[in-house]
Amino acid sequence: MKTPASDLLRCAAIAVLMPLLAVPPSFGWGNTGHRLVNRLAAESLPADVPAFLRTAAAVDEIEYLGPEPDRWRSPAEPELNAMQAPDHFIDLELADVIHPLPRRRYDFIAAAYAASLMHPAQARDLRPEHIGFQPYITNEVWERLKAAMREYRTLNTKHEDTKPVEAAILFYAGWLGHYVGDGAQPLHTTVNYNGWVGKENPNGYTTDHRIHWKFEGIFVDANLKESDVRPLVSPMRSIGDEFDDYLGYLRHSSTLVEKVYQLDKTGAFDGTGTPEGKQFVAERLAAGASMLRDLIYAAWLQSAQPVPEQHSEN
Repeated sequence: MKTPASDLLRCAAIAVLMPLLAVPPSFGWGNTGHRLVNRLAAESLPADVPAFLRTAAAVDEIEYLGPEPDRWRSPAEPELNAMQAPDHFIDLELADVIHPLPRRRYDFIAAAYAASLMHPAQARDLRPEHIGFQPYITNEVWERLKAAMREYRTLNTKHEDTKPVEAAILFYAGWLGHYVGDGAQPLHTTVNYNGWVGKENPNGYTTDHRIHWKFEGIFVDANLKESDVRPLVSPMRSIGDEFDDYLGYLRHSSTLVEKVYQLDKTGAFDGTGTPEGKQFVAERLAAGASMLRDLIYAAWLQSAQPVPEQHSEN
C-alpha cells in the first residue's frame, strides 16, 4: 500500500522541524543568570533611594522580573514573540554601518532602511529587526522608570498614596534588568551570536549552533551562585548621558566576543568547565548587575529634575 502524499509531506515537515525544536532558544542568561543580575543590583542600591526599593519584598520582586521578557517569547503568543525578539540583541557589526546611531527607535529604523539602499548586497542583514533594538528598548524602559519615579516624588510631596506607583517602579526596574543583563552577554552584540559565521574563521572557532545556550544557560545553571558573582559587583559609577553610556557598555561587551569563543575551544563551558570559564561568566554577570544598579540610581536622581517645557511646532 502506498503512503498518501499528505502523510509523506507531514513526515517531511516533522523531519525538518525536529532539529529546530531540539535546540533551546537563545535567551540571554536564562532564568538563573537574569535573576542573579537583578537581585545583586537591587541589593546594592545606595541608601538614599526610597525605602520601599530596599525592602526584602522589593528585592524579591525585582529578582523575579529578571527573566520576564523571556516569558513573552513563547509560540503561544507568536505576535508578541515576533515583535519583541529583536529587543534582546544588537549586532554591532551591522549597526556600525549607520554612524552615528540615532537616539530614537524610529530614526534608527529609517536609517537602517536608508543604509540598506546604500549597501544593496547587505540589504537583508540591514533590516532593523535583523540588526536588533537592544539599546532602544533599554533606554525606553529606563525612561519609563524615571517617569514613574518622578510621579512617586510628586505623590510623596503631596502626602498621597504612593503604593500604585511603587508597584510600577518595581516592574520597570525588573523589566529594565532583563535588557541590561542581555547587554552584558557578549553574544548579544554580534552576528557571531550562536556559532562563528562567514567564510573567514582563521582561529577555528566553533560554528555549532549550541554555544550560545551552553554558555549563558546550561553552564550558568550548573555552576554559578550568588557568592561567585557578588564580590565582583563594581562600586557605584555615575551615569552621564544614559544612551551614550549604555552604548559604551554594549561596545565593551562586544570586545569580549572572541574571548567567549577562545574559552569555548578550551572546554571552559563544558560540564563544570574551567576556573577561567567560571570567572569570566561571573564577571559578565557582575557587570550586568553593576550597570543595572547604576541605571536605576541614575533614574532616581534624574527624576528630581524639572520636566523641560514643551514647545509646540507649527
